[in-house]
Amino acid sequence: MEVLGRLLAMLAVLLVGTGLRSSGALNDARTARLNATAYYVALPALVFVATYDQSIGDLLSTELFVGSLAVLFATGAIAWIAYRNRLSNDRRSVAIIQSYHSNLGYLGLPLVAATFDTQVTAIASVILGFVTLVQLPLTIVVLSAFGAAEAAIGRELAALAKNPVLLALIAGLTVGSIGVTFPGGVVVGLDALGSLALPLALLCVGAALQIDADAVDFEAVGSVVALKLCCMPLLAWVVFSALSVDRATFTAGVVMLGMPTAVSTYVYANELGGDAEFASLNVFATTVASVASLFVLITLLG
Repeated sequence: MEVLGRLLAMLAVLLVGTGLRSSGALNDARTARLNATAYYVALPALVFVATYDQSIGDLLSTELFVGSLAVLFATGAIAWIAYRNRLSNDRRSVAIIQSYHSNLGYLGLPLVAATFDTQVTAIASVILGFVTLVQLPLTIVVLSAFGAAEAAIGRELAALAKNPVLLALIAGLTVGSIGVTFPGGVVVGLDALGSLALPLALLCVGAALQIDADAVDFEAVGSVVALKLCCMPLLAWVVFSALSVDRATFTAGVVMLGMPTAVSTYVYANELGGDAEFASLNVFATTVASVASLFVLITLLG
């Protein structure tokens, strides 16, 4: 019941963000400031605190790396086959990317940190790092292959090099590997900032969601929800079981890869010729439906 209560609270905060945006209380400028606080302050603090006392060798295993990427590419391949002869090009590209592109930063890591122990959170931070480095360029390539807009892969990769969350991950793993200690007060302060990551992220995600009920293609949206929230975590469960990873790695891998579609996919669809309205619907649907799917996953994982 505690897990269900936490997930329902997550949904409530998400819908509060949507309501504040609809009422005008959370306008573009305020949403941008809220987003910047989450992106540049809360999330990096959460990542650093989760990894600063851990060695990278204890967190990143070959099985975790290979398994995560195998699940990512397998889900993408299944989506490509499923949509190969369906939908228009602009919708097909969006359906494919939103079947595998997970919301690892804004929802995944904060939720794991709020639900599981520090070891699982640290491994989830590492998953956030290397999976982001793969799924983002892959998404740009897929959208560009179907769309009319040219890919800005170089620009996006340059932006990744300055990503504060990834920089915090590198800093945390470096500090953990060389054994530097930090004063307790600093750690407590960073931990307090990191605890703001989930509510801030949920408000930002809620404010970014847009939905036009009259334009919903229930079959197409339902198939994306099924691939993202059912197929992908099931594949993760099978792959990590086959690789015989330890319990913390298994938990972090399955939960992180079971996250809903990232809000950023809507942004990239809008920039690179995808169906932005369809992308927004899928983000909304997978995010809301993830309350049920994550409850099942977290309950099964204990």
